[in-house]
Amino acid sequence: MEGEDFARVDWWGAELDGVTFVRCRFDDASLEELVTRRCVFEQCVLTGVRLSGSRHHGSAFLSCRFDRAKLVDVTWDGCKLTGSQFPGAQLRPMTATECDWSYANLRGADLAELDLSRQRLREADLSDADLRGSDLTGADLDHARLQSAKLRGADLRGASTEGVNWRSVELTGVRLDVVQAVAFASAHGAVVGD
Repeated sequence: MEGEDFARVDWWGAELDGVTFVRCRFDDASLEELVTRRCVFEQCVLTGVRLSGSRHHGSAFLSCRFDRAKLVDVTWDGCKLTGSQFPGAQLRPMTATECDWSYANLRGADLAELDLSRQRLREADLSDADLRGSDLTGADLDHARLQSAKLRGADLRGASTEGVNWRSVELTGVRLDVVQAVAFASAHGAVVGD
């Protein structure tokens, strides 16, 4: 389906399998408890959509807008959310397993206490995001923007952090591995040696 308007549609509890939506609108749609399998939403607008309790398996939400979306208790399993934007969206609690959030705009998002371990967040914008207490172990954070992100209590051990601007990150109370600690110290002018 391409260019369709599904504004205010009520698909509560619906199941979609293998459906593709391109440049469709779902403004203020009621999609609670929706289940998608291998579906594609490309450049779709989901402003004010209610997706609480929905489950998505192997689906892709590519360059979509989730402005003010309610994504409470959503399960993302093997999904791609690359390039999508989430301004004002409610994202927690949620469950995400082996998902790709690369290039996503999560600026200012409340992601506190979430398990984001092993998530791909390459070049994601996490500026001003609340990541306090989040588990980011083994995540791909290469070139992610973390300026002014709240990280106290977050666990970054084993996360890939190439290209992260450590000068802009406050790490009080953050768990790091040795490689990350050396990168942070070097970024702040320390001479690290034997």
